[in-house]
Amino acid sequence: MSLLSAPSSSSSPVLRSTSRAPHARTGRFNSSVTTRASAITIAPSPTKPIEGQKTGTSGLRKKTAIFTSENYLANWVQSLFSSLGSEIEGQTICLGGDGRYFNKEASQIILKLAAGNGVKKVVVGQNAILATPAASAIIREQKLYGGLIMSASHNPGGPDEDWGIKFNYNSGEPAPERITDEIFKYTETITELKFADIPDVDLAVVGTTEFDGFTVEVVESTADYLPLLQEVFDFDMLKSLISRPDFSMKFDAMHAVTGAYAPKIFCEMLGAPESSVMNCGVLEDFGGGHPDPNLTYAKELVDIMYSGDDAPDFGAASDGDGDRNMVLGKGFFISPSDSVAMIAANAQECIPYFKDGLKGVARSMPTGGALDKVAEKMGLQFYEVPTGWKFFGNLMDDGRCSVCGEESFGTSSDHVREKDGLWAVLSWLSILAKKNEGKAAGEKLVTVEDIAKEHWAKFGRNFFSRYDYEGVESEKADAMVDHLRSVIASAKKGDKFGEFELDFADDFEYTDPVDGSVASKQGLRFVFTDSSRFIFRLSGTGSSGATIRMYIEQYETDPSKLEMDAQVALKSLIDVALETSKLQEFSGRDKPTVIT
Repeated sequence: MSLLSAPSSSSSPVLRSTSRAPHARTGRFNSSVTTRASAITIAPSPTKPIEGQKTGTSGLRKKTAIFTSENYLANWVQSLFSSLGSEIEGQTICLGGDGRYFNKEASQIILKLAAGNGVKKVVVGQNAILATPAASAIIREQKLYGGLIMSASHNPGGPDEDWGIKFNYNSGEPAPERITDEIFKYTETITELKFADIPDVDLAVVGTTEFDGFTVEVVESTADYLPLLQEVFDFDMLKSLISRPDFSMKFDAMHAVTGAYAPKIFCEMLGAPESSVMNCGVLEDFGGGHPDPNLTYAKELVDIMYSGDDAPDFGAASDGDGDRNMVLGKGFFISPSDSVAMIAANAQECIPYFKDGLKGVARSMPTGGALDKVAEKMGLQFYEVPTGWKFFGNLMDDGRCSVCGEESFGTSSDHVREKDGLWAVLSWLSILAKKNEGKAAGEKLVTVEDIAKEHWAKFGRNFFSRYDYEGVESEKADAMVDHLRSVIASAKKGDKFGEFELDFADDFEYTDPVDGSVASKQGLRFVFTDSSRFIFRLSGTGSSGATIRMYIEQYETDPSKLEMDAQVALKSLIDVALETSKLQEFSGRDKPTVIT
């Protein structure tokens, strides 16, 4: 059976409610429901294992054509449900995604498999739209068993591009390895798909459809998430800034999922003119663009923000599924490593959710050390974890961490268990709003650049850059990694790498302070005596080939050097990193795809 032809019975009666009123706290719609009396029929379908369905921390990502091939998606979803066993029976989960091509068709397949595997209820974002942090919010607010998120994050969408799916568990966090490992085991032995013989559900209409023993509730995409943001931030203070005639902003949704959220939040609720948001139509191919909010792929926004005196005061963008962000001032870029540090440094004063202080802060290992300096000076618990949001989730669930971030444009807090692009944007706007309280019309406002320079003067500056070499042949990338491991094996403290003296070199290993689990081989580090460092990792967030990521960092406290261009400040260290790794020789690339 083709994956696109899951069992459906057009004769099965489905009665949909028509009386709906929004719930005051959650924004969800309450519905009067008529229950279908007849029992659901399970229509098992034979299948066989498909190679390559190994689930990573960001779920399973492949080209769309692979997912739309016979039973590819169905096999993985069935393997998920099988791996959960009787634990999933009678449970409620959520479902949604970033709006990319194939999500709507995939939703119907998932609903039929959910019903066939004993799931009691599925809460679905309207039109299958649900930002990743919004899904986490729904899981946590409604105390759901978990949720399925259909997204390939910041990767392009369309028939010839990428598709992905992941499972988030009951704290709203990405599934732990004990679950993803079990999913993979089932994909290797699967023989049967448990489809329920039910018709497709109209996901465009907010309301509830109920079968005998199985319910589908379609909710607005902002359900639970928007009320949560209103609890975290002072929306009245935000409105006092955003609605000022002498303040302007531009938010770029990149034709991705935050297009379903941004106009309501920034324009309807906070008073920004409609011109303040751009590319908010959620398109299945993201308008042919690459929905990754960085200086390369968000070029349209960057050009606007660097257009001179007439540029907006504040600019921001988010990615495909709404969990990443980029923040800009007028002609001024805030690196993600700086962003999380600056948010943490100002959180207690500017964001009501943190009025009693931060429990602790954390960053991924490759992320620049600006957050370390904040933690040290403010006396906060600090954690350095491997790349992957689940590591932050463990710390948050244990009450150890409030604010965290990754250099890959992911920043968030313990209000959810995912990266949250809109949260980061609202955090920056809150800092600006607080620092401009009481400013009269026409009086010079505190800017993004002012906040950054004030921070550097107080904490020093961690110059940081990341070079991405995308789509490198896996064999060539692996050969480079093997070479670097051989360099590390023979390196010793005091060795000279150009002008830099080695402190240590290793392959980062992390022991989780909560559950004692060990994550090894998390990144090849060369750390020098002046705290400079370079790091190499292979990214698993693409759908084909390998992305080599090179991270370069150097700490500076000299006031005369704090405002240097990062590429200039890091030039000698970049040269040493390229020479040590022989990256260009192994990859055949003379320059990176993206520099951030």
